[in-house]
Amino acid sequence: MIVGEASDITPTPDTGRVIELVPDRDRRSAWTLLVDGTPQSHVDLADPTHLEFEYIRRMATAIDLAAPAGDPLRVLHLGGGALTLARYVAATRPGSPQRVVEIDGELVERVREALPWDRKAKIRVRVADAREVVTGASAGGYDLVLLDVFAGARTPAHLASAEFFTQVARVLAPGGWLIANVADGPPLKFARAQVATIRAALPEACLVADAGVLRGRRFGNLVVVAGRTPLPVAGLTRRAAGDWFPGRVETDLDRFASGVAPVTDSSAVASPAPPLNLFSARK
Repeated sequence: MIVGEASDITPTPDTGRVIELVPDRDRRSAWTLLVDGTPQSHVDLADPTHLEFEYIRRMATAIDLAAPAGDPLRVLHLGGGALTLARYVAATRPGSPQRVVEIDGELVERVREALPWDRKAKIRVRVADAREVVTGASAGGYDLVLLDVFAGARTPAHLASAEFFTQVARVLAPGGWLIANVADGPPLKFARAQVATIRAALPEACLVADAGVLRGRRFGNLVVVAGRTPLPVAGLTRRAAGDWFPGRVETDLDRFASGVAPVTDSSAVASPAPPLNLFSARK
């Protein structure tokens, strides 16, 4: 991906956040969404199955393996961005009823205007807090819950606690999965706590990430796939190894989270801020 210099910048009067849409010079129909300078999404309007960010491809792999190809799934997206994965599900699993929750109304309207999605897709977008929506949702109503929420470059603390993940587990169908993006760096203190906390509610889990991130060598994204039933580890491993940027699947989460207790509302913290100059969207 080569990101162009010309961009569409919109300050949001309500929050003071800066929303920026930057064209991708490699793909004429693609854009990168940045919020306060942090890349949030990349979408190709002509090809929603093209996924530029590696962690998004790993989340999409889990979506692909959640049911036979093409079968509709009931999906709850916590965190909207530019609706990259909602567009992907609509393209690969037509007819899937999807609900997208995004707290930033200005962002939703900017994406709706500048990066419109297929109106025939069964995608509903609600401006609300992710935890409030999950708490109010019906039990067993979703096959997948996708968690990719950031306030700036950090996941809020109230979306990182045992109480929150208990509610996520409640709204999942018995065979449903949580697919969560966790951002962390050395020594992976936040990621280890998140794994312990998620597994308290959804015990069958694995991690998918770059080997350097898994070993605590650098900051990056770890994708947690979790549910109540055994996961397709072989398929996840095969797809991760064959990616443009190969990843690893970690299944020994007892060792990964050894000695770490689940965090509660009273002790949960936001994910760590990424290192300065980590993102290089302008090249």
